Amino acid sequence: MSDSSPSQEPAVIQRKVAIAACFGTFLEWYDFLTFASLATYFSTLFFPQENPVAALLASLATFGVGMLVRPLGAALFGSMGDKYGRRPVFIATIVLMGLSTFFVGLLPTYAQVGMLAPILLLVLRLLQGLSVGGEIGGAAVYLTEHAPINKRGVYTSVLQLMGPLGILVSTLQVVLLQSYLSADDFQSWGWRVPFLLSILLLLISIKSRVNMYESPVFLHLREKHNLSKAPLRECLTDRRTLGRMAILFFCISAGGSLLFFSSQVYANVYLKSVVRLDPQTASTLVMLSTLVLFPLTIFFGWLSDRIGRRPVLLAGLLLGCLAIFPVFKGLMHYGNPTLERFNSEVPVALYGDSCGYDPFTSTKNDCERNQQLLAKLGVSYTLFPQQSSDAALVRIGKSEVAGYRPDELTQMLKAEGWTEQAAPEQVNRAMIFLLLLIPVIAVGLITGPQTATLAELFPARTRYTAVALPHNLSAGWIGGLSPFMITLLSVKAGNALSGMWYPVGLLTMAFVIGLIFLPETRNVSLEG
Repeated sequence: MSDSSPSQEPAVIQRKVAIAACFGTFLEWYDFLTFASLATYFSTLFFPQENPVAALLASLATFGVGMLVRPLGAALFGSMGDKYGRRPVFIATIVLMGLSTFFVGLLPTYAQVGMLAPILLLVLRLLQGLSVGGEIGGAAVYLTEHAPINKRGVYTSVLQLMGPLGILVSTLQVVLLQSYLSADDFQSWGWRVPFLLSILLLLISIKSRVNMYESPVFLHLREKHNLSKAPLRECLTDRRTLGRMAILFFCISAGGSLLFFSSQVYANVYLKSVVRLDPQTASTLVMLSTLVLFPLTIFFGWLSDRIGRRPVLLAGLLLGCLAIFPVFKGLMHYGNPTLERFNSEVPVALYGDSCGYDPFTSTKNDCERNQQLLAKLGVSYTLFPQQSSDAALVRIGKSEVAGYRPDELTQMLKAEGWTEQAAPEQVNRAMIFLLLLIPVIAVGLITGPQTATLAELFPARTRYTAVALPHNLSAGWIGGLSPFMITLLSVKAGNALSGMWYPVGLLTMAFVIGLIFLPETRNVSLEG
């Protein structure tokens, strides 16, 4: 396929471009987020089980590592996209992602090969991160450069649907597999199916991307011999570009990724691990809320074409700041009222002077072992200094248990009203679904105008690099690590809601920065 566009109607070309770009981005997100959907299973499959909470955190950290290397992929593939064209880069990134995901489905487990299993998983996760770094941001540039000027918001908003669609399809597969397979079969081999199926999606995506047309903006730059020889250096030395990259990093990308991972990734983990809903119910409710994001994203993209990008983006950031705490508190209230009542009415105190829980080391004493056990059971507790030179102590109401006695501790919790699993008759599914919709609306307000805004902020000759690098840095360092950071802060504080200060604080910062510095970019020329 030639780089230049054939003599077809612009609408026909735009439709083909949108399909090719969106399908490839869907595959990138499907591959990348299938890992997140199975994070709780990976903690038992690929990591030692002496410390279950540490294993879960290690699994979430491995997910986050894929986010951390996204900036390297952005720097590498972004520079190539500005120098050699958008089209060849898209072909390379999709092949890298598809193959690395397929091989995850072939990995041996920890029980089979020991520590080699998490090492191989980490390597493949790094390759996934490099691929996504080249794709996300670049696809926004490519699609926006093909879009009609007065409809960029609604036209490019469909690209943002690929993330929710990717996690929706991967979650749906997990739900169906769990429905038809026994728990042992799913743990044994069923988890591999979504990864192995990605090879079929890869073949379809390669075919669509080979037939893509090069961006008209890039072709125009090449014809004028105005391509950048060192896009990254040019971005970092131009003060206006660098300032807008900072706005993109701290405001738009940070806010969007925090809201997305809080509502689509961590909400699932929270419902399963903290609220203690059965996994199928939790995944189904999150999946249903994700469906609503589709029309919302397109609507808010259309709205940004009418009233501007800035007010829509700021509304999403503000809603996220205000909604996260009440939403997650409500999920516990309507998901497991018995556990909520226990945590509020029964004081649980943990006494120990050397209780410095660290997810990267094995527990060193009884206090830390009690700490990770209480976190695993979803029990809120308060940490106090050790009362005497005796062993660590846990006080539940008026009862006490000295040292580390997990069976005795669990029985005492049950005697005081703690429940191991949310009672199905107490789960208010309708209210949980409505609560999940609130952060989904905030996500839609960000993602609707986001694609067009990313490209409109920067000059054409360095646009790919200027978009991809800060966007992936922010998504990786801020958004991608949010599930891990929220879980870690919650364990440290002894309260599952304490970790939510991480997204709330950063969303507040993003809103303030946006209110002061975010420019309006609707209908600007992309040729400059």
